[in-house]
Order: sequence, then C-alpha cells, then structure tokens
Amino acid sequence: MLLKTFGWSFAVTVVGLGLAGVLWGWQGLAIVGILSILEISLSFDNAVINAGILRKMNAFWQKIFLTVGILIAVFGMRLVFPVVIVAITAKMGPIEAVQLAVNDKAHYEELVTSAHPAIAAFGGVFLLMIFLDFIFEDRDYKWLSWIEKPLARIGKLDTLSVIVALVVLLVSAVTLAPHVAHGGGDKTVTVLLSGIAGLITYLVVGGISGYFEGRLEDEDEADGEVAEDGAKPAATEKKGNGTGAAVGLAGKAAFFMFLYLEVIDASFSFDGVIGAFAITNDIFEMALGLGIGAMYIRSLTVFLVRKGTLDDYVYLEHGAHYAIGALGVILLVTIRYEISEVITGLIGVVLIALSFGSSVLRNRREGKPGAESSAQSEVTSGV
Repeated sequence: MLLKTFGWSFAVTVVGLGLAGVLWGWQGLAIVGILSILEISLSFDNAVINAGILRKMNAFWQKIFLTVGILIAVFGMRLVFPVVIVAITAKMGPIEAVQLAVNDKAHYEELVTSAHPAIAAFGGVFLLMIFLDFIFEDRDYKWLSWIEKPLARIGKLDTLSVIVALVVLLVSAVTLAPHVAHGGGDKTVTVLLSGIAGLITYLVVGGISGYFEGRLEDEDEADGEVAEDGAKPAATEKKGNGTGAAVGLAGKAAFFMFLYLEVIDASFSFDGVIGAFAITNDIFEMALGLGIGAMYIRSLTVFLVRKGTLDDYVYLEHGAHYAIGALGVILLVTIRYEISEVITGLIGVVLIALSFGSSVLRNRREGKPGAESSAQSEVTSGV
C-alpha cells in the first residue's frame, strides 16, 4: 500500500532530481533537494487538513485532487503565481514578467519580496479563519479541554470568528504595516484590502462548499427515512431514478470542496514560495523543488484517508488546526518581521507530534490500539 500511494511521488523525485542534476549540476541538485524538504516540513499539517476534507469526497474527486490538483499546485502556485504577483505589482505584462524572472533574477526576487505584505495578509487571514471556525465549534473530542471548552461556549455567538479575524487584521495593519521589512513604505491599505480579500475568499468558497455538503446530507437522511418506511421515493416515481438529484448535489459539493482544498493549498504555499528565495531565485529550480515536496503532501493526504488515520487518532486534526492558527499568525507577523522557515516548520511538526502522542495515549487508556477504519479503506480503494 505504501508503494502504491507514494509511487508517483518516488518517481517524480527520481526524475526531478535527475533533471536538476543534468540542467544545473550538483549545486542545482542540492538546491532542489533542499527545497523539497522545506516544502514537506512546512506543509505536513496541510496534509492532515486536506485528509479531513478529502475523506468526504468520492474516489473520482480524490483522483481529480491527485491529478488536476497537483498540476495547479506545482505549475499554478509554485511557478505561475510568483510571476503573476510580479506582473501585477510591477504593472507589466506576463511575458515581460517571465523574461524578468529569467534574465534579471535579483530584480525579480526584489519585486516578489516587496509583494509579501499583501500575500501574508491574504494567506494569514484565510488560515486564521480555518483555525477559528474549528476552535469555536463544540466537538465530541477535545484535545486541550481547558482551552477548547470555554472557546466552544463563546463560539455559539454568530460571526464570532469573522469578528476576531477582522480585529486581528486591523491590529496587524495598524501596528505592522506602516514600516514593513519588505519593500519599505506604508502598506496599511494594502494589508487591509488583502486581508479582507482573504476573508471574503474563505467565506465564499467555504460557505458554498458547506451549503452543498449540507444539502447532500439532508438528501441522504431523507432517502434513509423513505427506505425505513418501505415507500418508493417521490423522485423515483417522477423520474424513474431516485439517485439523480443526490448525484448532482454530490458533484457540486465535491467541486466546491475541491476549490476549497486548492485555496487552502495556496495559502499554505505562500510561506514556502517566499522562503524559497532564501535558497534560490531561479523560478525553475524553485518550481521543481517545491513541486516534488507538494507531490509528497498529496500522497500523504491520500495515505491518511486510506488508513483511516484521522478516525484512529482523533487529536491529529486538533494539532493540525493549531498549527494552521500558528502559521496564520506567523504570516501576519512577517508583514514586518523576518521569521525563519525553520521555526514555522518546527511549530507545525511539534504540534502534530504532540497531538499524535495524545491520541496514542487515549487509545491505550480506552483499549483501542488504533485499528484501521475499514469503511474508509472501502470508500477509497478505487483511488
């Protein structure tokens, strides 16, 4: 199973490192390898979050996540996105931006770095909203009860997460943006607008996805009630196919969940793309190295789903969401201050490791060694 899940990642690694060695020599090979490790260390918590969403999707959309999704992740976010940022901030055409990235790498790096406050505000607020909506919800399992119980109680207030996110954004814009470390100058308005854009993106994509998912759950419950009564569904009587509406809703729900996954991945990739400039300013080395890392994150996501890991180790999602909250805050802080990617990566790894350890201890106390979830294995066996 391990080879089946990570096979493509292993193959891409061999081809990618071989290509790097041929094109750029031993130095390029080392840079691509380092970037791959950087991306994996920064995005491990991303895999846990993705798995929590991906397990709700059928085998077809899981395949889309691994194929179309990886193309978006590698070429869209790791190669095209920095070029688009330069084109927008420098007010030049995309072809000019590509030529600049190839011919004047130092100036290209400077332009990307100067756009960091806007990128950090957008990604920071988006990730912060994911964390807040998680922590303000009353859940069956609580990892840090002394924090999560009171937050779940006050989380019953409508729009609390939005209010908190806006307050954090306002404080960040007022205190951090006036004298940013990247590019200089007052970026207060830029940070405010970018943060609001991140908030709107989260509310729109997440809201639509949640709407269709809720409709699908209602449809399933209605079908279940009809089955218990032994009556023929009305949809079947009218159309001769009682599953038509449900299939349509499933497609819409899965589509918007897929978009939601891609936006999450984009938000996670911001710090990796910016941090990669500390290692190289060659966009092709950057795309190849970060792309290899992104492949492993995708494979790890599917592995977690197939093994039913989130069901067996119930605090893993908690640790991942705490890591997301930390990353969101770190992104906002980096509007003004430099923070090493090593610190960012370590925080995520430590939080997930602690939540995994707590899950293991819980399973031992309850006599549950962490058996695999057969239901999840059956659902995802076609991937």
